[in-house]
Amino acid sequence: MPNQRFKITPAVYLILEKDKKILLLRRINTGFEDGKYSLVAGHVKRGESVTAAMVRETEEEVGIKIMSEDLKFVHVMHRFSVASGAGQKTRVDFFLKADKWTGEPKNLEPKKCDDLNWFDINNLPKNIIPYVRQAIVNVPKGVFYSEWG
Repeated sequence: MPNQRFKITPAVYLILEKDKKILLLRRINTGFEDGKYSLVAGHVKRGESVTAAMVRETEEEVGIKIMSEDLKFVHVMHRFSVASGAGQKTRVDFFLKADKWTGEPKNLEPKKCDDLNWFDINNLPKNIIPYVRQAIVNVPKGVFYSEWG
């Protein structure tokens, strides 16, 4: 059997800050890191750009509108899933920041999210997904790339 290239799963994460607070949501019923806080996030679909994915996910999850030109890349993470061997997945996570948007964030996915709140950037909840915390902490330091797993 010829060698097949492995596949990378790209995902996008949105950093929204207001009054020195960051918007986080708590995951439920997803089967991945339920009960922990994360950023507005999602997978990039086939044929979709990273910025288009972020614009789409933001509107789907929290109902705010962001223009792709208002998104700024602030961090990239090369990440491996917890599984090992053939079950391990390779991911590339793109963290973007928007300084302006239209609308007020609201939870549009109550079956996947049971809390949507602004948290003090210097006092993040203890139950935040660890690799998300790593990215959030790296951004103000100007660290544009990290690895996890």
